[in-house]
Amino acid sequence: MSGNRELLSTTLAKAASEDRAALIAYLPGGFPTVDGGIAAVKAAVAGGADVIEVGLPHSDPVLDGPVIQTADDIALRGGVRIADIMRTVREAYEATGTPILVMTYWNPIDRYGVERFTAELAEAGGAGCILPDLPVQESALWREHAEKHSLATVFVVAPSSKDERLAEITAAGSGFVYASSLMGVTGTRESVGEQAQELVRRTRATRGELPVCVGIGVSTREHARQVAGFADGVIVGSAFVKRMLDAPDEAAGLEAVRALAGELAEGVRKR
Repeated sequence: MSGNRELLSTTLAKAASEDRAALIAYLPGGFPTVDGGIAAVKAAVAGGADVIEVGLPHSDPVLDGPVIQTADDIALRGGVRIADIMRTVREAYEATGTPILVMTYWNPIDRYGVERFTAELAEAGGAGCILPDLPVQESALWREHAEKHSLATVFVVAPSSKDERLAEITAAGSGFVYASSLMGVTGTRESVGEQAQELVRRTRATRGELPVCVGIGVSTREHARQVAGFADGVIVGSAFVKRMLDAPDEAAGLEAVRALAGELAEGVRKR
């Protein structure tokens, strides 16, 4: 079975045709439980998310701030495995028809086996992977298997990325480019600064045709509106996870996810 890279591209193109940014929601797999994580994905889509990133919990998440680390710890203590992430992708995709990516560090894929991982992700209906710590110059093996299974390869760029590296990434990546709005780890911020806008401009200037989506620090409708003014997609993660962590019970957490997705979906439409 082929992956859903094309679905990701058409979803982002559809948002652009509506003169808005796409809303991309990140939720950790296995949090608060595997079933609860699947329900959270469905709630985010019901609220208005266009694309979903399912995080593969990792014991050494270098990009993730304390909120997502807390959720990952809960998932890992609950015994989450790669098979559970594949199940999350499959059930969420079958229920929503939404493009679903896995966001993961390289080590779990390397240990699991690249061919096995890509084949299973495609079979589950996944759209691709976001690989924050895989250098583009070391990505040939991954990209060969991702291409074979029609999976997108999303690389992460930061304000510190040199123009030469940006050009390499827009040439090698597929789906979209994940632009980190600032230097540092994930988390909510008071504002999403000018660095992000400049990074989007520089990434587009490489003449790459990939959409550029901005994450890290986006947490409110106003942030979403601000980022939607210059980016093709708005990525939100910690704000969803925080609402689930703060909720008194799972039902309230799911409603909080759906409500936040609704607020953010309004924001990306008001650019």
